[in-house]
Amino acid sequence: MKKLIATAGVRLGAGWMVVAALLFAQMGVFVKLGSATLSSVELVFWRSLFGVVLIGVPALARRQRFATPNWPVHLRRGVVAYCALLGYFYAIVHLPLSTAVTLNYTSPMFLALLSVLLLRERLRAGALVALAAGFAGVVLLLRPTLAADAWLAGVLGLSSGLLAGWSYLQVRELGRRGEPEWRVVFFFALVSTIGGALMISLTGDWQMPDRDAWLAIAGVGLTATLAQLAMTRAYKVGSKLFAANLSYLTVVFSTLLGVGLWGEPLPVSSIAAIVLIVVSGIVAGRR
Repeated sequence: MKKLIATAGVRLGAGWMVVAALLFAQMGVFVKLGSATLSSVELVFWRSLFGVVLIGVPALARRQRFATPNWPVHLRRGVVAYCALLGYFYAIVHLPLSTAVTLNYTSPMFLALLSVLLLRERLRAGALVALAAGFAGVVLLLRPTLAADAWLAGVLGLSSGLLAGWSYLQVRELGRRGEPEWRVVFFFALVSTIGGALMISLTGDWQMPDRDAWLAIAGVGLTATLAQLAMTRAYKVGSKLFAANLSYLTVVFSTLLGVGLWGEPLPVSSIAAIVLIVVSGIVAGRR
């Protein structure tokens, strides 16, 4: 019975992560569209403020408790995740979408590494091989050729992957402490909103969005908030490493969206990389 329950939990977590991956890919599209008139700092601010309203207002209406004894973990996770998000949006604005998404989605690799270094977890040989194969698939899909003038965006994109992996560890910790998904997402959005407001005040990077920008902001905010809820649920009810590997599907979905929206080519090597990423994620998730 316990084995059946555990298996059901893994499958449920996998389903939530697939939903989150698709929503995160759509978020990247809206960020790319919004970057025509807004900076990455502004996009992060509006995306986070949207999340505060979308999560906070229904919570107030239901009279749910915002107070929590785990606020230090929420604060730490919020700061780390905000820095990751800022680097990710900067990369999306200044790099091709597939490049930025791929750099950010090195986070499962960093998550596995941090799990070993910080939590003293052990990975079986098969999982290590699968993780390495997944990274090879990402590299094959990306075929990175960063130009000299794009090095900052590349570094920030890769750094966002590292910070996101660290953030996911803290999401798992909050789940183990019984924190509901809505509160995890709300405090992340709140910290990011405050961080975004501080960044805008320091840089003076502010302008009133026009109609097209508002549409992009709404798209970013809605997809990002729903994706955060789905991701948080995936890590809470499923296998951490299985969910982390399935998050690679965001790379796949982003590539397909790039083909559909902007006519980006999809050679045989990219198709092979997509298959390798998905298969390696499934194999690595088997404990």
